[in-house]
Amino acid sequence: MKKINVNNLKIDEQLFKFVNEEAIPGTNINADNFWLEFSKAVHELAPVNKKLLQTRDEIQKKIDEWHLKNKSIDFDKDKYFNFLKSVGYVVDEKEDFKITTSNVDKEIANIAGPQLVVPVDNARYALNAANARWGSLYDALYGTDAIPGNRGKEYNEKRGYTVINYVRDFLNEAVPVSKAKWHEITKFKIEDNKLVLFFNNQKYFLINNDQFIGFQGEKNNPKSILLKNNNLHIDIVIDPSSKIGKMDSANISDVIIESAISTIVDNEDSVAAVDAKDKVKCYRNWLGLMKGTLQTEVKKDGKKFIRKLNPDREYMGPNGSKIFLHGRALLLNRNVGHLMTNPAITLNDNSEIPEGIMDAFFSALCALHDFKNKKNSRTNSVYIVKPKMHGPDEVEFTNHIFESVEKVLGIKKYSIKVGIMDEERRTTVNLKECIRKVKERVVFINTGFLDRTGDEMHTSFEAGPMIFKGEMKKSTWLNTYEDWNVDIGLSCGFSGKAQIGKGMWAMPDRMADMMEQKINHPKSGANCAWVPSPTAATLHATHYHKLDVFKKQSELKSRKKAQLENILKIPKADRPNWSIDDINKELENNAQGILGYVVRWIDQGVGCSKVPDINNVGLMEDRATLRISSQHMANWLYHGVCTKDQVMEVMKKMARIVDEQNDSSEKSSYKKMSDDFENSIAFKAACDLVFKGKDQPSGYTEPLLHERRLEKKSNIN
Repeated sequence: MKKINVNNLKIDEQLFKFVNEEAIPGTNINADNFWLEFSKAVHELAPVNKKLLQTRDEIQKKIDEWHLKNKSIDFDKDKYFNFLKSVGYVVDEKEDFKITTSNVDKEIANIAGPQLVVPVDNARYALNAANARWGSLYDALYGTDAIPGNRGKEYNEKRGYTVINYVRDFLNEAVPVSKAKWHEITKFKIEDNKLVLFFNNQKYFLINNDQFIGFQGEKNNPKSILLKNNNLHIDIVIDPSSKIGKMDSANISDVIIESAISTIVDNEDSVAAVDAKDKVKCYRNWLGLMKGTLQTEVKKDGKKFIRKLNPDREYMGPNGSKIFLHGRALLLNRNVGHLMTNPAITLNDNSEIPEGIMDAFFSALCALHDFKNKKNSRTNSVYIVKPKMHGPDEVEFTNHIFESVEKVLGIKKYSIKVGIMDEERRTTVNLKECIRKVKERVVFINTGFLDRTGDEMHTSFEAGPMIFKGEMKKSTWLNTYEDWNVDIGLSCGFSGKAQIGKGMWAMPDRMADMMEQKINHPKSGANCAWVPSPTAATLHATHYHKLDVFKKQSELKSRKKAQLENILKIPKADRPNWSIDDINKELENNAQGILGYVVRWIDQGVGCSKVPDINNVGLMEDRATLRISSQHMANWLYHGVCTKDQVMEVMKKMARIVDEQNDSSEKSSYKKMSDDFENSIAFKAACDLVFKGKDQPSGYTEPLLHERRLEKKSNIN
């Protein structure tokens, strides 16, 4: 790849052209000055980045040594805690404080609801996610297993009536009518700034008329009715000419609800970006989202059309004033963490640029275009989610990066807001002090089971063999960690100012189970929780109508706080006398998950997709899955629960199963691993993750994956 020499930097030509010809024009930034100041900032920040990573390794080495030294001694929790403090793993908690973040969009501060996560390198997915602010509740119910029964090939009228009744029940609960049920209503009018509902020519009114926000059409014959509950809008569409509206007693053809209030556009775990070409694709899609120009051709049901970003929605208020509602989700950009570097830019010592620093500058640069059109942030804020930070010093470094970006771009201090992924053990145990470091710009904390468990296992690798993966969800440390995150967030004043988030529902085809279980996230005090699809966002949104999360947060402030000592309980097996059969089943489950994901990552550059598990249940997988599964296998291998030969046999067996799962659906592009294990780069990458797992920094999978993907790309090219 051709490099351009600029201000002690060697920049890949395609990245250089993208920045100069696409990202900068329209921002009033001088390109020459940008590269000059960018170079100064990067050369100041990169050594600090490197030192922080060295600190990680040094602390991990000390923890490993402590476990080896104390392996034969009864575990002393006080001794362990004091050791962690002595090496700087746990820091002293200082006085209480409240975050002071300002200019935060209401989607972050005041609206509780679903949050989508979508790979930035897939324009179609990104557009779908951005447009998922509104979704048809009728379609979401009819097209999934959220209600029982089969859809069939043609419209199933019986199923349709089941959906309609379900939604009427939902309306009865969310926006109740005085002395009547939504099932009975046959007509709507607006009179004296009130919504009038009719049944048998009798007038009825909402119990709370303030829930009536607006309408479309005429007062005597509205085309839609706009309602509101718990800060979420409901649009009742009335169309007697439509198939559904024609047979509906009130001519309601659909009920559209606010769904994905916010969306994380991901540069990290859900993408496979290893070089300048990949990164430019990511940045270009983000730029298109910020400009509002992103579009892509979509083929559906044999027809082609262009998918674009949805416009804002317009209604008439009860008093005749115009109302405009956001047509799309508020977009946050998840940058990569501090670990990885990228060959797209090399510094004056010929080292690669820390990728997280590059992401911060270019994602913020692209976001400047939204400062003019204000179609994403109405407050001129740039929302960057930062993953995989270890402790307060690394969070403070992120703050310094953002300060540098703001200075170079010439934007107001604290314009760039930060979301903290609470997914590393050293961040969890010091969460309050992590938040303190960014108290003027923090807008988000979020738990992540997979990465957090991966780090849990890697940190305590030498302590002994870990319990089964399935048992992790019931373990003391994990449940305490989830409560701890909420408790700390509330104590730091997040309610009404910032998001407290919970993790992903990974099974997009199992919406009935999601509807039953995921209400636990708002019940836990989370004012956003992750979903894998626009449909899931629409269904999960109903949970936030059932429960006022901000009221729940207020209640939770008085509960007994989660205890740090419980978070520090290591999930190792006390007496690992498991049967060979149970061990093999666990190994097979882990191996199949690793291989199913890795083969797409290495061979096709797909960082996120629905991967069938060992039981052929489709799971939305990203890199975090690899971390927990590979660390678990590596841990068992190291402690003698299984042998190297045993693991290799399992890997080959599962590779054949993964080949079968993929070959049936991707015959044109899929290359079987089992045809040539010795030369399959994907298979070797999956094996590396296990057999070299102990030696990977913090148990991360990126270094090995990037190496093998670059190898694969060089073979293709």
